[in-house]
Amino acid sequence: MVIRPALLPALAVFAAAARHQNFAHAAEELHLTASAVSHHVRKLESLLGSTLFQRHARGVTLTPEGRQLADAATTALADVSAVAANLKPDAGTRVLKISTVHSLVHCWLLPRLAAFLAAHPDIRLEIDSTPVFARFDEGGPDLAVRYGPGQWPGLVAHHLMDDAMFPVASPRLPGVEAIREPRQIATLPLISDLTQQGWRDWFRAAGVRGLELPAMHNFSDSADALRAAAFGIGATLARRHLVLDWLQRGELVRLPGPVMKARFSYYAVYPAHRPLSPAASRFIDWIKQEAQAAPWADEPGRRTPGVRRRRA
Repeated sequence: MVIRPALLPALAVFAAAARHQNFAHAAEELHLTASAVSHHVRKLESLLGSTLFQRHARGVTLTPEGRQLADAATTALADVSAVAANLKPDAGTRVLKISTVHSLVHCWLLPRLAAFLAAHPDIRLEIDSTPVFARFDEGGPDLAVRYGPGQWPGLVAHHLMDDAMFPVASPRLPGVEAIREPRQIATLPLISDLTQQGWRDWFRAAGVRGLELPAMHNFSDSADALRAAAFGIGATLARRHLVLDWLQRGELVRLPGPVMKARFSYYAVYPAHRPLSPAASRFIDWIKQEAQAAPWADEPGRRTPGVRRRRA
């Protein structure tokens, strides 16, 4: 059976619906309504004479026939996308669009980025660090670096680096020189951010019980919390990768107590239906190498008071 060109939009809509196995999520990605997605799918089912989705109260699931068509459609659309990318007139320069969180850009990526660009002079970067999750539609990013559990619907996730947390403060913060044990940190002004793990979790990991925490200064971004700590506003819980350069410059010092393994890690993600570009693959490989070379990369549970100074 030959699929008429007029039905190609329905095939593209079906591929998105198959990837999400949710008409509403596919509609959001394609800027359509859920009823429009359903209409396209039924149109395709009518042409093929096959049921592509099983409908039930909790949503939809692919039938065996639907799975076969989804695999073929995803491969075909990915091939077309790859060929279209190679047709751009400026083939010598590759633009790599990356969406990521501001704290990672400010504290970890920018100090290292010159080395990556020197090794790959053909790549031009477009980095978006707005706090909204990236939409991988036309003109969107090639990949995103997310901090989370590692599973997002419709996305392939590559693990980049784990995370851990420990308390830090400016060496000029009044009273910091007298801190000898974790419980005493609660006598300092404390800073928090919007991370799902905070001071209560850390004090629990440190074996401190029955502690009444003071009112804290709150910042929405981890980089801002670190900067506030460096200016002597208070002590904060630092993420291992973000704080490294602050410690090496001596603007922050590590306080006594354990390193707490974080619930979340950093991942590079991209749509399952889109092949990863060579530039994006090189970027992912580079981040992994940088993370492995960094201090503490293999010491998530080590207990060491004071500042550890090692060169990356």
